[in-house]
Amino acid sequence: MGALKLLDMMSMRGNRLTGDLPSSLRNCMYLRLLDLGENELSGKIPEWLGESLSMLLVLSLPSNRFHGTIPRSLCKLENIQILDLSVNNISGNIPKCLNNVSGMTMREKGSARASIEYNSIGVERTRLITRPRVVFKVLLQWKGKQSEYQKTLGLVVTLDLSSNRLTGEIPDEITSLLALVALNLSRNSLIGPIPDNIGQLRQLDFLDISRNNLVGVIPTSLSQLSNLGVLDLSFNSLYGRIPKGTQLQSFEMSSYAGNPALCGVPLLKLCPGDESGSRNPDVAHEQESENDKLINKGFLFGIVGGFAFGFWGFYGTLVLKDSWRHAYYGFLNVVKEWVLLRLELSFARLRRKTSP
Repeated sequence: MGALKLLDMMSMRGNRLTGDLPSSLRNCMYLRLLDLGENELSGKIPEWLGESLSMLLVLSLPSNRFHGTIPRSLCKLENIQILDLSVNNISGNIPKCLNNVSGMTMREKGSARASIEYNSIGVERTRLITRPRVVFKVLLQWKGKQSEYQKTLGLVVTLDLSSNRLTGEIPDEITSLLALVALNLSRNSLIGPIPDNIGQLRQLDFLDISRNNLVGVIPTSLSQLSNLGVLDLSFNSLYGRIPKGTQLQSFEMSSYAGNPALCGVPLLKLCPGDESGSRNPDVAHEQESENDKLINKGFLFGIVGGFAFGFWGFYGTLVLKDSWRHAYYGFLNVVKEWVLLRLELSFARLRRKTSP
């Protein structure tokens, strides 16, 4: 394979490939896409990936058996826009140098490549070799299902390190990846707080940092992510009030499940200082609007008409029918006598108890 020096892309996803990545692949310096996901490859992710394959736009190695740490040389892949190392046995910390990857830090990088395609590539000695048009296709795990991206691939900027054994804190440098559309760090052993500046990632549509050991409060900047369509912070050790804002309150309670010390809308648990009857202002406004709709002219006419009909239906009958009127007043006299008798008996018992 290393003899194919002008190879543009290599996709061998979903086979039974075993062993280490062959070092001869470092000769394929024009590789833009390397997809070896869903195999049985093992060993460490080699350092030469970032040193020799500097033109990579897509590196996809999910669902293999790679172990060891994430090599710092991957930070040299300046143009990388899709880095997927999920579902392996990778350990150690997330490299802080990821903020050197301009393909993920510059917004224009993601929007300029509406599709990764080209007609020619330059080679040594300024000789230009014309190639057939190449359109890359990549399978990505997106929002719980596997989807194929082709013409819109250039708009997808994603970092997926989920389902590994990563430790340490989420580095603040990761908030410099301003072009990120998807960030998945779930199912690891990450500790520490969520970075305060995570709200800088304004392009984020998907954020999953669930099932870690994160602690602390949810940063208020997270409520500024207006494009966020999927959020999962569940099963950590987060605490405090969920920051108020229409964005964070719009997600289901499952997005915050497994954090017993979290409180506030959309959770049912009230925060200290909240009144027992406090409600989400938006919900309260909607309910008040619904109540206002009930109080209309028809409703008022119904109340007045019902009262008039009941009043005159009863008292009008007493006026017109002598027998009913006499019976009614006789009944009132009986009730009056019974009440007076009970009062006299009660006072008599009270006087006996208080007399010496």
